[in-house]
Amino acid sequence: MAIINCPNCQKKISDKAKVCTHCQIDLIDLDEEKLANLKKVQKIQKSQQIMTISFIAMLLFCGGFLFYYWQNVQPGSWQYYLSVGSTISGFVLYIFTRVQLILLKRSSK
Repeated sequence: MAIINCPNCQKKISDKAKVCTHCQIDLIDLDEEKLANLKKVQKIQKSQQIMTISFIAMLLFCGGFLFYYWQNVQPGSWQYYLSVGSTISGFVLYIFTRVQLILLKRSSK
């Protein structure tokens, strides 16, 4: 009896199990087509998760940038450090998530 990853939820299950105890997928009726569909759905979900993080990063970047210019923030104040930190972290996170998306799309080809 070995421990394997569930093809749907990726949690540890027994290789003798007929149904995953976590996601309740029937493991007996899985064929190649169903496995391919599961992998396709997982890639779409991962892509959507990365896109959500990318959107949050863009909000951080734009929010920090706009706060800096609309509030006429003075250098050295806590508002200055907050707005610059938000702008820089949003930019870096956005670039990072875009690279992740490119790598995810290339791996699916």
